[in-house]
Amino acid sequence: MQHRIIVLGAGYAGASAAGRLARRLRREDTAITLVNAEPDFVERVRNHELAAGRPLRHRPLADLLAGTGAALRVARVTAVDVDRRAVTVRDADGESELDYDTLVYALGSGWNDQGVPGAAEHAHEIAGREGALRVRERLALLEAGQRVVVVGGGLTGLEAATEIAEARPGLDVALAARGGLGDWLSPRGRGHLREVFGRLGITAHEHTDVTAVHADRVTTADGVSLPSALTVWTTGFAVHPIARATGLETTESGRIVVDTTMRSVSHPEVYAVGDAAMVTGPGDKPLRMSCATGTPTAWQAADSIAARLTGGKLPHVTIRYFNQCVSLGRKEGLIQYVTADDRSVNAALTGRLAALYKELVCKGAAWAVAHPTLGLPTRRRAVRTAAPAAPAATTRPATETAA
Repeated sequence: MQHRIIVLGAGYAGASAAGRLARRLRREDTAITLVNAEPDFVERVRNHELAAGRPLRHRPLADLLAGTGAALRVARVTAVDVDRRAVTVRDADGESELDYDTLVYALGSGWNDQGVPGAAEHAHEIAGREGALRVRERLALLEAGQRVVVVGGGLTGLEAATEIAEARPGLDVALAARGGLGDWLSPRGRGHLREVFGRLGITAHEHTDVTAVHADRVTTADGVSLPSALTVWTTGFAVHPIARATGLETTESGRIVVDTTMRSVSHPEVYAVGDAAMVTGPGDKPLRMSCATGTPTAWQAADSIAARLTGGKLPHVTIRYFNQCVSLGRKEGLIQYVTADDRSVNAALTGRLAALYKELVCKGAAWAVAHPTLGLPTRRRAVRTAAPAAPAATTRPATETAA
């Protein structure tokens, strides 16, 4: 019988894992199915560009999997039963079940309204393609002088604010951040960020906690009301809720606890990658939710699954960071170099060269999904074992800190 591998979710992590597995294992021995709610691969790192009105390249998942032997199932995951090793999905024909021998959970994350009153009703997100398209529609209806408030001073907030301000210079764009503007960056990085904000006319409301969202304004903790014709919410991500209901060991936030091979510490036939996984990196710090984390975890999981099934050597690769890449519109960028555990160092690349660097990183990330072995020749190996072994040793974090 073929070993059945199901990959849930086709973001950077899920699509990479499915493609890499298909290139590592013999087709005669494995049946690999990639399940995704949409038929297309979405370049999530470009959603701020999509929201600002820039057209993006169409990337059908069927094309990315062509010739690999992996199958695509366009359906929405509604439940995972880890005891019966079955996944419930829903498509146009109704609900059905898919049985698996090995599961790769890559359902990722969506926007997090942080429980702020009115955010779910009146704010707009760009964590997903549908949300980014809704923001684009709303932006097209705004007239010169109307205000857009971007809530959240992280990487997504900075990219959204600058992209919108550059694309629609007649709008009044503001950003509300709980901390200082780019306060995690190096002095050079912060200085460049302020310079770009000034050039684009973006108002930065620093140390500002938004406590309520209304149809035409946001309210801050100190009682200030900021008019807003369009509120874009970018205050972080929340993982897909299905994992918490599966019986898998998860953190309080719902991320699946895994060992260094991305395997669940409670269910050895399940692997988790990308935003869904609680992965400990250098300094015993949780890796942040990002494309920079998702793709390496996908490679680690795929290589580990292949090694265990074929009797090969397990990978021992430490996932670390090198930089944070921030686009500040189409003409400006900021590459903040960081330590292995993601702390800024006194080195940063800025300006047009940084914008080009970021563009190459985005193109490279999409290319890596279509070429998950990075174009290197691979040999498909025969499956020797059908049952996963006991979980590898792992250090389980007692608490989860912000990544």
